[in-house]
Amino acid sequence: MSGAEYFANQAHINPYYRVESIDVDKAVREHNLIRQAFEQAGIEVVKVDPPSTSQDGVYTANWALVRGGKAVMSRLPDARKSEEAYARNILQRLGFETITVPENWHFSGQGDSLPCGRFLLAGSGYRSDPRAQAFAAEQLGLELVQLHALPKLDNAGRPVVNSVSGWPDSFFYDLDLAVSVLREDLIAYCPEALDAESRAKIEALPLEKIPVSHIEAAEGLACNLVSTGKTVIMSARAPHLRAEIAKRGLKTLTPAVSELAKGGGYIRCVSLTLD
Repeated sequence: MSGAEYFANQAHINPYYRVESIDVDKAVREHNLIRQAFEQAGIEVVKVDPPSTSQDGVYTANWALVRGGKAVMSRLPDARKSEEAYARNILQRLGFETITVPENWHFSGQGDSLPCGRFLLAGSGYRSDPRAQAFAAEQLGLELVQLHALPKLDNAGRPVVNSVSGWPDSFFYDLDLAVSVLREDLIAYCPEALDAESRAKIEALPLEKIPVSHIEAAEGLACNLVSTGKTVIMSARAPHLRAEIAKRGLKTLTPAVSELAKGGGYIRCVSLTLD
């Protein structure tokens, strides 16, 4: 985890950003609450300084995809470009082998790539290219399950291109806003967030699935969670998903988060899994 000291909203690079002030002190307090919840769940947190050059440096999930001592490094929108070298230096100092994605490919790291047992559930079309996801899966020895979320539409029903990034846009621009891994045999996902082909791919997986409503996924950011397999740190605004998780015998912790959500990020977004 880094920190929220430089969290801001000058560049509206996803649909969650609004023309409204950011309360940085509140964001810092929320970030601390999330870290405390992680530690309460038994997670060891490595704290690093946030980069002062990026408004989104608090969202460390987008720095890389890490597994087995290897880190496949991200290729981020221009507004976050300075984070690439910053993250690489940090992960190298921590002893990880860093792997570079070709320069002209988009790759959103852990935000768009969810390891689940032998599978890599991967988003594409917004922050990650399919070829980059295939590259990451191959590098880490995972079986790629390529998925696609539905786009944000304008008033005429046409897909929207983000005016800042120049990339296609979606309220589920990173897959971890639509899908979450609770255990290697259990996932939660929002069917209404995905296209028909992606829903069919998920239903075909040999895993138990918990459906999440569009309201809880889009407004409560329900799927953007972290699970140890025993304890789930998740949104306080997703009571139905929380109840379904509890039925499976998992404990839940729900730190109050609102300011960090103004950047389209939540509990999973502010953490990069290192093992």
